Amino acid sequence: MKYLCDPQIIPSVVPLDVAHIESYGTLVAGYAKWLHVDIDDGRFESETTWPFRQPLQLQELDTFRDAVNIPAGLSLEAHLMAYATIELGEKFARAGFKRLTVHREAFDDDDSLRAALSAYRAAGAQEVGLALKIDTPLSSIEEIIDACDFIHLMSIADIGLQGRAFDERALSRVEELHAMYPDLMVCVDGGVSEATVEELVRAGANRLIVGHVLAESSNPEKTYAQIHERAMRGCVPRGAVLS
Repeated sequence: MKYLCDPQIIPSVVPLDVAHIESYGTLVAGYAKWLHVDIDDGRFESETTWPFRQPLQLQELDTFRDAVNIPAGLSLEAHLMAYATIELGEKFARAGFKRLTVHREAFDDDDSLRAALSAYRAAGAQEVGLALKIDTPLSSIEEIIDACDFIHLMSIADIGLQGRAFDERALSRVEELHAMYPDLMVCVDGGVSEATVEELVRAGANRLIVGHVLAESSNPEKTYAQIHERAMRGCVPRGAVLS
């Protein structure tokens, strides 16, 4: 499939509980098709989110699909900043999360990672991908890239919380990854805003996670539209005029 420049802006939420996912989903459903849900287990990174904030919250995954009220037309993706065992990813897939992102750094070897990605698909995930921290070499995905639908590049130095400053190293990493795999869906997460999105798209990113700037906006729908408009500018040659 030929790579097309069609930037997707995806709001993200750092959930306290199921109600938080529902309320934020309702907020963004009028202008977004996906909601990116950050999942922190408190071990892979220091932060802790639902469903790891309280012991009983993990059980909510078993009933999440039927219990949660997500607006029609909005799909969920889970970013597992966690030691993502096969069982954990399967729970999210069965709970109705259509995309699953797990971290390369959370697995010891390619065989266990490949087995996990395969299990997530079997459990119902429509897309599975790998996230890489800013200091993780791109070469670390060479033997597993065929099992991935996308690569998710972190563009902040410290992951787990919204509002971190954009790390300029991310631009060259996006360019390098896009050059290596021109047809690959490249996702960028961290510090994405009007100020950074155009150059990220120009470098080869096609899926962009936006957290803090939407969460803190007094008019998130307008902010979303402005970021998308700026992202589209990255699809045309520098200096060209958008019609």
